[in-house]
Amino acid sequence: MAGHSQFKNIMHRKGAQDAKRGKIFTKLIRELTVAAKNGLPDPNSNPRLRAAIIAARQANMSKDTVDRAIKRGAGGADDANYDEVRYEGYGPGGVALIIEALTDNRNRTASDIRTALTKFGGTLGETNSVSFMFDRVGLVRYAARPRPRTTCSRARSRPAPTMSRATTRRTR
Repeated sequence: MAGHSQFKNIMHRKGAQDAKRGKIFTKLIRELTVAAKNGLPDPNSNPRLRAAIIAARQANMSKDTVDRAIKRGAGGADDANYDEVRYEGYGPGGVALIIEALTDNRNRTASDIRTALTKFGGTLGETNSVSFMFDRVGLVRYAARPRPRTTCSRARSRPAPTMSRATTRRTR
């Protein structure tokens, strides 16, 4: 019977798993590189690098790959230059937003963020247009899982993000 080869089923399944793992590894390598570039390449004296190494170990990344990413960030090989950028704007209903991103192309990232904001009724603001209303207080992490469906016809079911940086509005 055509189309029911066990080898092909295994091949497609492993291909999908490898694609997911590659996407996760790319994000982790980028974080390792930036952490090593912004601080010391020693995880004992660089807490951001230490956290990135722990995340890489949890994702079963090999030690050689982690070491290569750290060397690239410390100045060993500089083929991709990642920058941390911060955009400010207003979301739907005038909600103030601060968006922090890690990118190798600032123009593409700005365009993507501007498109996403305008698509849902927001606007991209100038530097310090909303940051004066916020104080950095910590980091909030929660597991990714889909939201429960609601009976409201306008509600959308989207997965929750895995990590976001927390800021709070000043109460003066």
